[in-house]
Amino acid sequence: MPFKEIQAVPRKEHITVSFLIRHLRSSLNLEITAVTDEDASADRLVTDTDLHRPGLALAGYVDLFSHHRIQVMGNSESQYITHIGEENCKPSFRAIVRFPIPAIFLTDNNKLPESFLEMARDAGIPVFQTPMETTKFMFLVRDFLEDQFATQAMVHGSMVDVYGVGIMISGKSGIGKSEVALDLVERGHRVVSDDVIILTKKNNVLIASPTEINKHFMEIRGLGIVDVMSMFGIRAIRYQKRLEVILHLSLWDESDHVDRTGLNRNMESVLGIKIPKINLPITPGKNITVIAEVIAMNHLLSHYGYDAAKAFQSKIQKRIADKKKSSPAVQRAVDYFEGDLE
Repeated sequence: MPFKEIQAVPRKEHITVSFLIRHLRSSLNLEITAVTDEDASADRLVTDTDLHRPGLALAGYVDLFSHHRIQVMGNSESQYITHIGEENCKPSFRAIVRFPIPAIFLTDNNKLPESFLEMARDAGIPVFQTPMETTKFMFLVRDFLEDQFATQAMVHGSMVDVYGVGIMISGKSGIGKSEVALDLVERGHRVVSDDVIILTKKNNVLIASPTEINKHFMEIRGLGIVDVMSMFGIRAIRYQKRLEVILHLSLWDESDHVDRTGLNRNMESVLGIKIPKINLPITPGKNITVIAEVIAMNHLLSHYGYDAAKAFQSKIQKRIADKKKSSPAVQRAVDYFEGDLE
């Protein structure tokens, strides 16, 4: 059984605030302005995917203050400071900046009093401002952080996109995984990665991607390395795809139990996520490529609520329940054969 010895590791243990700002500005195209010295962000580390709004801390309660998280101050915090007054809130803010906060973000173009900014500067805490509303800003930043700190693992196999369904072909070395993937590419499908696949767990979904070295390259035993993009064009590759089905190839063994109906669906746990798994024994004459296409289409049908195995089972049960003695044991699909004059 594959994936039993899979070792999951975090993609990163921490990032700097300067790295976060740089990518928020470029990748997410966010408008962010440094209110204090931005150079201080180079030494500040972000270690948590969650963000924190320091409402209670501004009120003076810091016993459970999540200081290790990025602090986001929106309309509620700004209006609270205005409501109780700058002087009355100073002791609470002074207590906040004593903690090693990674950074403070002011959303909705909110501002802090100059005295508060001076306290942040003295503590070396960078403060940034953005016109984006608080809820949207927190969603985008949290999504970016979840990507940076996502759990990852490397597995052996070939990952392909077949009719929009991400199928990972697994099996022992030399069984023909790459050949099946190459045949699928020739039939118009897309390869994600061959031989080495990086699986990233994000939002309870597994995303498969290649490494920087093996992207759009394949190894065909007896032939060597093949550049899929140069040979088949850009339409034949993609750099990421959600893992939805595992197709495990194995040599035929009569002693092995093979599912004949598809009613008992096997599931494989990969990084804690259950993925449908199909065990496909290989015999001479079996067209694995066509079967992979059928697996993809069958998965799409199942996704939209139709299960062929259950539909067939229902027809059999209905037939068994029919007590009419006049009904023949085997009934034809048509009642009358029309003349076939073609």
